[in-house]
Amino acid sequence: MKSAWSGLLVAFSLYSAVPVPQVRWEKRTMRWALSFLPLVGVLIGVLEGLWHMFCARFGAAGLFYAGGAALLPLAVSGGIHLDGLCDTCDALCSYGDRDKRLAILKDPHVGAFGPLWLAAFLLAEAACFAQVYETPALLPLACAGFALARTLGGCKIVLSPCAKDTGLAHIFAENSDKKAVAAALLLEFAAFVTAAGLLVRGLPQGVPAAGLLALVLLLWYGLHEKMSRRVFGGITGDLAGFYISLAELLALACAAFGGMVL
Repeated sequence: MKSAWSGLLVAFSLYSAVPVPQVRWEKRTMRWALSFLPLVGVLIGVLEGLWHMFCARFGAAGLFYAGGAALLPLAVSGGIHLDGLCDTCDALCSYGDRDKRLAILKDPHVGAFGPLWLAAFLLAEAACFAQVYETPALLPLACAGFALARTLGGCKIVLSPCAKDTGLAHIFAENSDKKAVAAALLLEFAAFVTAAGLLVRGLPQGVPAAGLLALVLLLWYGLHEKMSRRVFGGITGDLAGFYISLAELLALACAAFGGMVL
C-alpha cells in the first residue's frame, strides 16, 4: 500500500502542477507510478465537466468557454506534455538524421517550428471546445479523452523500446514493473471507454461513438509507434508527451464532429 501511495505522489508531482508531498525517486516509489498517470487525466476531465456546467448555467459566450477549457489542461498538467509536443515538432520539422533529431529533443532551447505548431494545436483545441459547447451531446467523450490519452501514453513508456539510455522515459521504464503497469493501464483504458459509453448510451449511436473514439486512439497509437521507431529509434519522454497531446485533441475532435451529426 505504501508503494502504491508513493507511486501516486510521484505521478502527480511530475505529470501535474497539483501540489503533493514529495517522495524520493527510487525503484520502490516508482514501481507503480505510471499506472496512476491517467488519474491526472481524470482530474482534468472532471474540471472540464464542471467548467462546462458553470458556463452553460450562466450563459457564457462560446469563446469564453473555449478559452477557459483549452487552458484548463495546461493549468493542471503544468504543460509537461505540451513541452513534448513542441520539442517533437521542432525535431520532425528539422529533416535531420536520427542523431540530430534526438539532439533537438534534448536541447532545452525552442526552435522556430515548435511554437508555430503549439499555437496551431491550442487553436484547434479551442475550436473543438467551442463546437462541443454548441453541440454538447458527446461532452463525456471529450472529458474521458484526457484519461484515455494518458493510459496509452503510459503504455508507450513501458512497452516501447527507449530511444536513448537517459531521460525521464528511460528512468520510468527502468524503474517500473513493466508487465503489471501495462496490464493496469490497459484495464484502465477499457474502464474509461466503458464509462464514457455508459454516459452517452442514451443517445442515438452514442455507444458506437465511444467505441470509435477508442479505435481512433489505438490507430494513433500504432502510427505513433511506427514513427517513433523509424525516425527516433524508440520512445522518449517528449515523444510520449507528443502522443498524449494529439490523443487529447483527437478525442476532442471526435466529440465535436460527433456532436454535430448525432
